Amino acid sequence: MFEGVLGALLIFGMRLTDVSLGTIRMILAFQGRSVIAAAIGFVEVTIFIVAIGKVMGNLDSPLNIVAYSGGFAGGTLLGIAIENRIALGTRFLRVITHRLNDQLVDALRGAGFGVTRVPGEGLHGRVYILFSVVRRKDLDRFIDIVRELAPKAFYTVEDARSSQGGFIGRRKAK
Repeated sequence: MFEGVLGALLIFGMRLTDVSLGTIRMILAFQGRSVIAAAIGFVEVTIFIVAIGKVMGNLDSPLNIVAYSGGFAGGTLLGIAIENRIALGTRFLRVITHRLNDQLVDALRGAGFGVTRVPGEGLHGRVYILFSVVRRKDLDRFIDIVRELAPKAFYTVEDARSSQGGFIGRRKAK
């Protein structure tokens, strides 16, 4: 019995690990970091083969099957949590304000963000469009500044697959 529980825990741990790695690998691949993604994929699939082999070698053990499935579910949650914590990549932000807001632009730049301001025309007249590319780990800080100084602003956030040139600010303390 004890050996069966240890085996199931091993299967669970392997699936927890390989599925978490798979989540990180997919994000890195999406960002164009192919060499790192491939290396992670090598480790991921090696762990998967060992785990599936242990389950297939003992299909009459419901504990192993539950451990395998539970490891997959847990690995999905863990992979997402890890990725959220390390916050890989950059985001492209577009902020539209209904009036010229130098205080907002100054605050964003003062916080270390690069901002480009462009005049525009909206449904109800003149608007100002701010463009910025920020590190994902700085996204909440950027949005907090916008919400504080331009609470009625409209903004969108998109993944920036890659960028070149320009200014992506250095992290500054709050």
